[in-house]
Amino acid sequence: MNSSNVSIGLVNPKSPDNVSSVMRAAGNYQVPAIFYTGVRYPRALNHQQRSLDISRKVSKDVVVSSTESLLDVVADNMKIVCVELAIDAIPLPEYSHPDNAFYIFGPEDGSISQEIIDRADDVVYIPTIGCMNLAATVNVLLYDRLAKQDSNNADNDLVRKSRDRNNRLKVTE
Repeated sequence: MNSSNVSIGLVNPKSPDNVSSVMRAAGNYQVPAIFYTGVRYPRALNHQQRSLDISRKVSKDVVVSSTESLLDVVADNMKIVCVELAIDAIPLPEYSHPDNAFYIFGPEDGSISQEIIDRADDVVYIPTIGCMNLAATVNVLLYDRLAKQDSNNADNDLVRKSRDRNNRLKVTE
């Protein structure tokens, strides 16, 4: 997946575990940068006794940065794509991803502000019954982007590189 032209924006996330899972998704799908707003995430990091690190080594190069406004960090060549359950949003199965995208996701317990929605080039939603977990939503969106690309490197070399040392399975005929 060529995602160096993709960034993720998180509106006031609250759960360190969710952000860690978003970091892992970013690493898996080669998204180099995550930006977040608000104080809940850093406050939760400071108060949480022990957080399970589910980001894994795949996310070691993902840069996570705080910002006052997600709109201030969108590169000029990027389209703003909000992922939100919103009236008149585009269902994800029908959506064609832009080459350069800044995907913005709402908080676990709220919505993206109307100001950001009004600035978005597109607003998409995942057609599920009920809302999804933040990290699950990021994973589904990034997988959809990968699946719709003209070329991807889905072959045995990728499997060998991606699996951990405990997995040596091979499909036999």
